[in-house]
Amino acid sequence: MTTAKDALKRLIKGNQHFAAGRFDPDNISPNKRAHLADGQAPFAIVVGCSDSRVPAELIFNQGLGDLFVVRVAGNIVDETVAGSVEFAASKFGCQLVVVLGHSSCGAIEATLNEMAQPSQNLSANIRVIVEAVTGALRSLKTEGPDIERNELLRKAVRTNVMHWVGQLRNKSSVLAPLVDDGTLTIVGAQYDLETGQVEFFHEYKQ
Repeated sequence: MTTAKDALKRLIKGNQHFAAGRFDPDNISPNKRAHLADGQAPFAIVVGCSDSRVPAELIFNQGLGDLFVVRVAGNIVDETVAGSVEFAASKFGCQLVVVLGHSSCGAIEATLNEMAQPSQNLSANIRVIVEAVTGALRSLKTEGPDIERNELLRKAVRTNVMHWVGQLRNKSSVLAPLVDDGTLTIVGAQYDLETGQVEFFHEYKQ
């Protein structure tokens, strides 16, 4: 079983390789696929955004069976996402959860636009996502003459990530005890679309 510290090191190293354009062909080899046919043992859980530019396995240079990934627009954590994380932590003993946001996130930008000028054109299902992100950004200052749009978006992405980190840490009856006894670590991170690099936030490192 991989400790949270070792899992984090593995993700950091993998991302460094990805950003430098280095890939491991064994990650998706037929031998590895066949080996995993009878079971899986992922070493970390990643809650990421559905954005097509942010596939967790690729940006961390991992392969089949390495990561348990849950992806949803805006990397929000609703009941089904939380349940998926709880399942992986309980079933596979994963000791690290990463909530991964990314630069120029469309879900975050759409929410900021909606907060600035409410629209009636959102579908009911999209509105659920926007309302979830709106709740996550409740503490963020979004108006004022000194607020630059790109900087606001950057802060909003980070605020959104850390909100959901907190929700997983404190609101899950399955995960909270694991965090409290040091069995599970939940961290936030942000992927930069231009550089390919992932920045891990330090607020929730253990």
